[in-house]
Amino acid sequence: MLRNKRITLLCGHYGSGKTTVAVNLALALRQETQDPVTLADLDIVNPYFRSKDRQSELTEAGVRFICSPYANSNVDIPALPQEMYAITHDRSHRVVMDVGGDDRGALALGRLSPDILAENDYEMLLVVNRFRPLTRDAESVLQIKAEIEAAGHLPFTGIVNNSHLGSATTEEDILSSLAYAEEISSLTSLPILLTSVGVSWYDKVSERIPNAFPLRLSSLI
Repeated sequence: MLRNKRITLLCGHYGSGKTTVAVNLALALRQETQDPVTLADLDIVNPYFRSKDRQSELTEAGVRFICSPYANSNVDIPALPQEMYAITHDRSHRVVMDVGGDDRGALALGRLSPDILAENDYEMLLVVNRFRPLTRDAESVLQIKAEIEAAGHLPFTGIVNNSHLGSATTEEDILSSLAYAEEISSLTSLPILLTSVGVSWYDKVSERIPNAFPLRLSSLI
């Protein structure tokens, strides 16, 4: 579904679901390619939901996991672990990066962006969810996009339509989000590379959705 880049970065507004997409994407890459895969949680502050919550599942699947040593604690220290720099120095691994929400979270990305740009083998994906209060329309998404690019010093290359309402998602919710994502794509000239579909709906709607990506999470199964 993606364009076979070594590094895939997932950025978006708080609550867009980028962490869920990152975990699912890392697991899918490991299963489908059998390449060594690393999931890097670049959130340097403590968000509500972290990929570390699924570390055991990632480890069991053979996905290397890197995150702040203060993840899932009450300690808020804006520092990158030294291991995080292996993302750019060890090119034997495919890497999925869960970047912090909005421009504040993307600041940490700026420390890695020179090496990422030098290698030039990356996708930076804008994760959007039309059901989040601050990203219900394309204009709001464009503002967040600009803020993240300025903070992270990397341009976006594609879009992930991750519009859902968890276990309450309906078929109409999924299909109606396509126009929203297409408007963002038209305004930004970025392609829609993935549209997330909860696994309970995937078989029913995937044929009607370009680049449908099955999303698995306990609330979506």
